[in-house]
Amino acid sequence: MNIGVLVYVKKDNNYLMIKRDKGEDDFHRGYYVAPGGKREKNESIMEAAKRELNEETGLISEKLKFMGFLNFPNLGNSPFETEWVGFVFICDSFKGICKKNCPEGDLFWVKESEMLELPMWEGDYIFTKLLLDEIQFDIKLWYENEKLIKKQINYL
Repeated sequence: MNIGVLVYVKKDNNYLMIKRDKGEDDFHRGYYVAPGGKREKNESIMEAAKRELNEETGLISEKLKFMGFLNFPNLGNSPFETEWVGFVFICDSFKGICKKNCPEGDLFWVKESEMLELPMWEGDYIFTKLLLDEIQFDIKLWYENEKLIKKQINYL
C-alpha cells in the first residue's frame, strides 16, 4: 500500500493545479491534479505534504488545513497499480515564488469557478467539490481500469 498527499494551494479564489503531461507512462497523463505525491520512508504526513508542495511548485507552506482522507482499493485492475491511501490539504498561507512547471507537467492557477470543468479522474470531481465547499471527507473510490465503479463517501 502506498501513502500519498495532495495539497490544494489557494490564492485569491484560484487553485494551483498541475496539468500532467510529461511522462509517457504516467497514468495521470492528460489530467489536472493538485501538487502532491508519495510519502517517503519515515516521513510524517505533514512533512510529506510540505516536501511535495515545495518540490513540485517551489512554494513553502506556512499552514496546511486537513480536508480529508482518500482510499483507492486495488481489486487487481486498478489504474493506480496498487492500493493507495491519501491525505488531502488546503494551503492558503505560503511563501516563495511559484515555478512555471514541475517534473510532472505545467502549473496553472485555475479559477475556483472553473475547477470542476478541468479534465480529471472521475472520482476527483467528487472530492474536489467537497474541498471547494470546505466539507471534510473520508472517501473510498474503486476503479476498474480507468472507470470509477463504486464510491463510499463519509463526512467528517
